[in-house]
Amino acid sequence: MSNAVNLIAKKIRTKNTKNDVYYTPEALAIKHINSCREYAEEKDIWYDPFFGAGIYYNNYPTENKVWTEIAKGKDFFSYTGPADIIVSNPPYSMIDPVLHRSISLKPKIISYLLHNYHMMPKRMCLMAENDYYPVKICYVKISQWFGVSVILTFKKKENGQPIPKCEIEWDKVYYRFVDPSN
Repeated sequence: MSNAVNLIAKKIRTKNTKNDVYYTPEALAIKHINSCREYAEEKDIWYDPFFGAGIYYNNYPTENKVWTEIAKGKDFFSYTGPADIIVSNPPYSMIDPVLHRSISLKPKIISYLLHNYHMMPKRMCLMAENDYYPVKICYVKISQWFGVSVILTFKKKENGQPIPKCEIEWDKVYYRFVDPSN
């Protein structure tokens, strides 16, 4: 492991409080959103459950959009409104509850930017048991984030449809993380 990766790993292991706030570089959020556009219809409602600084929400390709953000008093886990397409960067420490809640909203697309180790067999089985299957997997590298991240896009399988094929890609762009608090 390089010294930089060792330092990041040490910071993660030794931090005293959980701080799951890492804003997605805007270029990566736009790439993520664009990768989901082919599944969207004009009437679809895009939902950003983790608004943060609005990087995703502000770049959605429609006016049919909603958001929640716990820091702004709108909790994802209490949201009961419509959602056809969920695209966001969730808090990594809450992946299981986030996936369960996302599934319960019954969107046709669930797409999250995650760490590459998050989608272990248990979580892939959870998605499949609820008729969500991966249609796109894109590996990405972001400066100052630990390891490789992945954009995982799941599509809800409709009755009678075959399981969709999955595209896998490696994005060679090295995205630069800018800490908005500095």
